[in-house]
Amino acid sequence: MNPKVDFYFNTGNWQKELEHLRTIVLSCGLTEELKWGCPCYTYQKSNLVLIHVFKEYCALLFFKGALLKDPKGILIQQTENVQAARQIRFTNAQEIVKLKPAIKAFIYEAMEVEKAGLKVTLKKTTEFPMPVEFKKKLAKTPKLKAAFSALTPGRQRGYLLYFSAAKQSTTREARIEKSIPDILKGRGLND
Repeated sequence: MNPKVDFYFNTGNWQKELEHLRTIVLSCGLTEELKWGCPCYTYQKSNLVLIHVFKEYCALLFFKGALLKDPKGILIQQTENVQAARQIRFTNAQEIVKLKPAIKAFIYEAMEVEKAGLKVTLKKTTEFPMPVEFKKKLAKTPKLKAAFSALTPGRQRGYLLYFSAAKQSTTREARIEKSIPDILKGRGLND
């Protein structure tokens, strides 16, 4: 147990559930660290699993969960845009106790995935939908097109997801207009 992480287990509504998860994960021989403000467990210095809480549930997040075998459908893809990570969600301690063998099996399988050096094949930025409004803006403004092309793939994806999330064309156009100065400066959506 890493004392830097202790605070996470001593606050909030999910203390009992978090203690169960912590005990299970540590029993598998992983190293406990604090990353992104959450308990993160590593194997051979690679992030394997994260414990995190939400208002309605607590969860174990497997960084390469998409590569794990899940015949019973326990692992959840948080949103359609999450490519690699998968969660197991819990709303009470009994669920954790019941799933303990499955949790440990997923952890050991994740360790094997890491040992084998397997990687999740991620979609290329060009495979993400580009809103028509943004395509038109890029076609009209070569400077904007060059600046967008110069962004890292992650920053490009961030903008494409942000623009595409708007249901109405006027909202997409407003988001694009608001983002143009940052794109021209080489900044990402949240930089």
